[in-house]
Amino acid sequence: MRPRSTPARLVAAMGSLLLLTAAGSTPAFSAPTRLGFAAGDDWEPAIAADAAGNVFATWTHYGTDSKCPTCASPHTELQISHDGGATWDEPRPLYPSDERQDDPQIEVDPADGTTLYAAFMQANKASEYVARSDDHGATWETVLVEPLQRGTDKDILAVRDGHVYLAYHTQQKIFVSVSHDGGATWTLQQPMKSTAKLGVSLPSGGAVDSSGEVFFAWNGVTRPGQAKGDINLYVTRSSDGGATWSTTLVGVSAAPPVCGCPGWDYWGAQMALGVDGNDRVHVLWNASSVAGGPNRILYAQSDDHGHSFSAARDVSMAPAGVNGAFPALVTTSGNGLAIAWMDDRNGHDSGGDDPAARWNTYLRASDDGGASFGPVVQLSAYATGYPYKLAAPADGYLQPYGDYFELAADSGTIHALWGEGTSYFGPGTVWYARGS
Repeated sequence: MRPRSTPARLVAAMGSLLLLTAAGSTPAFSAPTRLGFAAGDDWEPAIAADAAGNVFATWTHYGTDSKCPTCASPHTELQISHDGGATWDEPRPLYPSDERQDDPQIEVDPADGTTLYAAFMQANKASEYVARSDDHGATWETVLVEPLQRGTDKDILAVRDGHVYLAYHTQQKIFVSVSHDGGATWTLQQPMKSTAKLGVSLPSGGAVDSSGEVFFAWNGVTRPGQAKGDINLYVTRSSDGGATWSTTLVGVSAAPPVCGCPGWDYWGAQMALGVDGNDRVHVLWNASSVAGGPNRILYAQSDDHGHSFSAARDVSMAPAGVNGAFPALVTTSGNGLAIAWMDDRNGHDSGGDDPAARWNTYLRASDDGGASFGPVVQLSAYATGYPYKLAAPADGYLQPYGDYFELAADSGTIHALWGEGTSYFGPGTVWYARGS
């Protein structure tokens, strides 16, 4: 098939192949540590860190759990480190239930550096739950936010100073539930009256700045169920506590490469988002320039509260033809910023679940607010006993495991948590590394 035409905006973005590295930092990372269960099966991890040196990891666990024999498969697991990620407690269910749970999220309120929030979906037609902990994850008060019972997906938390926002997809629309009393009570808002013309619309990142303005990143797939149309990448913002919303188009991607799996948009474009101490909005996303072509990793920032964004820059430093996906981003102290992603530069996957593919997890850091980035650091590494990991010179894992992974940061450390597996179907496990 002849490649489709590509929007000029994306062509221009793809033309800028890398950033200068002179002012970028190069954090030294620990060897990766497996969290969760030795036998797996752990999917779609999320991570947060507080100001007291606690690190919180959560994910969806498929299979049994000795600490909760009656928990459904899958359910949400929580694992905590009290020493900045050096050692970890045993994993345990965050909110035991005999109904399935999916898509966990976890965030620390940046205003106090202590209050902890977690979100997850529960039951087959997923209702939305948010839990709050005031004792570093030891105990939780959980609230049923929305008993929608009509199928939800991709819940995203954004919190600051007791204002809590939960965005999620349902029926080709994005809803946002809002609490202004630390999660005790909730109201339902809908930032877009209808996104039906955009197809399936999935949130993928969120944050609140120091003035209380809230931002969500999301994508709109123009041909739902097939992932054959363009994917528009947006940032939606509210400056009045979620009462009204405005949207900015940041980028456009062609349809993603075929992953050879039932995840129809598994390698599709999505956008990570973060806000730094100067209230700049940073975004990182993957995008392809022709239908079915490989994704590049693109970065941009906004200095005007998300009203406009800088030209996109290609930041992975991967050779042409490499497929990159699953962006992650976190802002650190001062002007610090870390970006991460997964790509197959060690063995290109041309058709999905290709045994010749070698994926790895990579990171770059900036100490000047994203003006420049340091060298590429590989976070993932070979370890014995895992059939999806391959030793050098092949060096990599067979497939990313889960639709996303995450970064978190405390005062001096970047924390990364990602999933690796044999295929889209798994089994797979979650891996953690820290750097400073």
